Amino acid sequence: MVGTETPEDAYTAEPFVPDRGGLPALRRAAADCRGCPLHRDATQTVFGAGKATARLMLVGEQPGDQEDRQGEPFVGPAGRLLDRALEEAGIDPADTYVTNAVKHFKFTRSEPRKRRIHKAPTLRETTACGPWLAAELAQVEPELIVVLGATAGKALLGSSFRVTRVRGTVLEEEINGRPERLVPTVHPSAVLRAEDRDGAYQGLLSDLEVAARALR
Repeated sequence: MVGTETPEDAYTAEPFVPDRGGLPALRRAAADCRGCPLHRDATQTVFGAGKATARLMLVGEQPGDQEDRQGEPFVGPAGRLLDRALEEAGIDPADTYVTNAVKHFKFTRSEPRKRRIHKAPTLRETTACGPWLAAELAQVEPELIVVLGATAGKALLGSSFRVTRVRGTVLEEEINGRPERLVPTVHPSAVLRAEDRDGAYQGLLSDLEVAARALR
């Protein structure tokens, strides 16, 4: 019926994003976001966390199981691995701002134990959540963005993004009308899934060292 489409049906978070109040206002408003159907099954919205004045922003895909339960980004195994790699690269995790392209956990359930298994968000779901990420970028104004994986890259740079083509390089792109510098790399969860975990970790570390040098 004409005129009855809801934000959830339209797949956009735009009506829920406040235009003032800084990161605290964004975080409060995001808790009530109904911009796409992912909110139905998730425990809660998982908004970004960290310093509002951070020089470095890290953008991942979506919350995982532990993040969904605790309401904070990168607190599960992938987050712990990321913190370790940041520290080894010479970046203090406490001086960063971390977030995800999608703010709700998307999953399926396994049989017979009903364990929640991560399911990648669609481009439509990622686009729906885009206004939140744009608002975070506008508030933090980072000097550098580390792009963690393909979903984050597509959210920021478009559907043609391929992390394998540009990882470990400093890109200069215009995003939401503002020039940004970005260093793409793999998501830390990909390191945990890799057969050669040590090699995958060294690759992630090398990319983060590029980011550390770019910040200097």
